[in-house]
Amino acid sequence: MKLTDYVAQFIVNLGVRNVFLISGGAAVHLVDSISKHPDVDYVCNNHEQACAMAADGYSRVSGNIGVAIATSGPGATNLLTGVCGAYYDSVPVLYITGQVTTFRLKEDSGVRQVGFQETDTVDIYKSVTKYAKMVRDPKTIRYELEKAVYIAKNGRPGPVLIDLPDDLQRSDIDVSSLSGFKIPSVESSVYDLDECIDLITQAEKPVVILGNGVKISKAEEVTKEFLKRLDFPVLPTWATMDVLPFDHPLYAGSFGQHGSKYGNIAVQNADLLLVLGSRLDTHMTGSRLENFAPNAKKIMVDIDASEINRTAHDVGINTGISSFIDSINKEGFSLKDITSWRNQINEWKTQYPTVLRSYYNYTDVNPHVFFNLLSSCLQTDDIIITDTGSALAWFMQAFEFRGQRLFSDFNNTAMGWALPAAIGAYFTSGRRIIALMGDGALQMNIQELSTVRLRNIPIKMFVINNKGYSMIRQTQDDWLESKYEASTYDTIGCPDFCRIANAYDIRAVNINTRDEIISKIMEVLNDDDPVLCNVNISDKYRISTVVKFGQTLEEGSYDSSIG
Repeated sequence: MKLTDYVAQFIVNLGVRNVFLISGGAAVHLVDSISKHPDVDYVCNNHEQACAMAADGYSRVSGNIGVAIATSGPGATNLLTGVCGAYYDSVPVLYITGQVTTFRLKEDSGVRQVGFQETDTVDIYKSVTKYAKMVRDPKTIRYELEKAVYIAKNGRPGPVLIDLPDDLQRSDIDVSSLSGFKIPSVESSVYDLDECIDLITQAEKPVVILGNGVKISKAEEVTKEFLKRLDFPVLPTWATMDVLPFDHPLYAGSFGQHGSKYGNIAVQNADLLLVLGSRLDTHMTGSRLENFAPNAKKIMVDIDASEINRTAHDVGINTGISSFIDSINKEGFSLKDITSWRNQINEWKTQYPTVLRSYYNYTDVNPHVFFNLLSSCLQTDDIIITDTGSALAWFMQAFEFRGQRLFSDFNNTAMGWALPAAIGAYFTSGRRIIALMGDGALQMNIQELSTVRLRNIPIKMFVINNKGYSMIRQTQDDWLESKYEASTYDTIGCPDFCRIANAYDIRAVNINTRDEIISKIMEVLNDDDPVLCNVNISDKYRISTVVKFGQTLEEGSYDSSIG
């Protein structure tokens, strides 16, 4: 069997039905083998970065591994930004890159390059993958693929890379003689729950912080059952804002740099934080770590011991979320009556709403109003893919989840992630995909409109267009006396996105005023084809709920000002 035919079958055996790729001289045999297999379909993106991000989105939504293929040299290096996103968000993706033939490798000759488009891909990727390996012997292909996939999916998940020289791709292999990877034995986690249970039973003002580890480990349902037992208020991180509906009695709001005021007050006044699968980065804690939840005991539950060791805590439990919940559910314990604490949080929620009534008095499009109204228009089974920047912050502050699923490049926060990730999400789910992005973010991968049109992918694309980089402008307001460089229309440009969408034969809709928000949203949602909706907002709007550098969470700004 041809080696690349074996690779294609291996991918199919993983349960993967779509591979995202761009062809190239060192990848033609991989592409050819994928094309010939009846049980897998390839999707041609228009930039390798988009391939990486589409495979990432495919993995997140499917719960299975994603796969992307690129050629050597610039093809391989173009993947990098997307690979970083998968790595920092713990997403299992198999990246396969072509490489020059083995007899054209530079090895240790001292020259920079021998083969055409030769680049040392493995060394570039070692720091942002769990495993990166060039295959040098065709007899090891089964072993290396199985090892890579095992590493990608086990422990704390993440991307892996296999680099395949062109001559190996073309080689014939005897499949029956290939040796496989032996799955190593894993010692069960050993941890003492006594101190953890003591803190839980003594708490009078507890909160549970839900981190992305809950979703990564596929522990959402067992976690929700556990939350019912505890009956503690729940503070989701942005990655888990979709786990509980916004009106759930335990929902205590988002917290952190762009969190709700009531959520920040709650975490700052808590006497116990039970942190499930969150690394508590500075966007959540504020820059003054010593002032984060100063009166609270902290229980950290995480599968990554390094993350526990990095963070100040009272009890650290190094295990998966499901394992922890299974163990603690076997314990008998009683909890204190915290009714007054829950009532206090509910009072704060009423007192400090994130979307102020006054926002609805504006005749133009207020971003909080837009996202608040969008949440009332979507179906509960919609999948939402968001980009980064101010559009993401406004969305997280104003959107009211009612069962929709949320995915974003939360830790790498690459502009341009949403559109290709939405493509991957569609192919694995077949569900309606809502892609949210700023105008700057769309520009980063705007070529993927071609992929959307070619494959007739009915993504609903909402572009929050304030003609520039709003979050950068807000930073320049804070630090540089509003001296806007490389962040405004006159320095970076802003095309007519509707005309560009039309050039790709994609229908486009404009929203310019508050009164037309709902009607135009429904017009977009009711179309069976892909639609781009250009939402024009003033470039004076800023993120009004924000904790600036040096402030504690309670000291943050929570006003309704515009610019």
